[in-house]
Amino acid sequence: MKKALTILAITTIALGSAYAGCGKVVTNEGKLKEFDAATKKVVVEGKDGKSASLTLTPSSKGADEAAALVGKDVKVDSEHGKITSIAKA
Repeated sequence: MKKALTILAITTIALGSAYAGCGKVVTNEGKLKEFDAATKKVVVEGKDGKSASLTLTPSSKGADEAAALVGKDVKVDSEHGKITSIAKA
């Protein structure tokens, strides 16, 4: 019985720590400062003056329009530095 409870406790702790922080979506709003088509890097300068460097992926919504958005206000949603969507604000 003690062995079963110990295994159950270890499994619960392991699963809880592996799941922590997953699925957190970060939204950056501001001006699209630069876009590098070769490396798929995007730099968004926020309204507070801070800039965020993010990476476009093939599954990013609006990725094909990123070059046309340079210099315009955008809203970028990302997870772990990878863009899930980019759109004109």
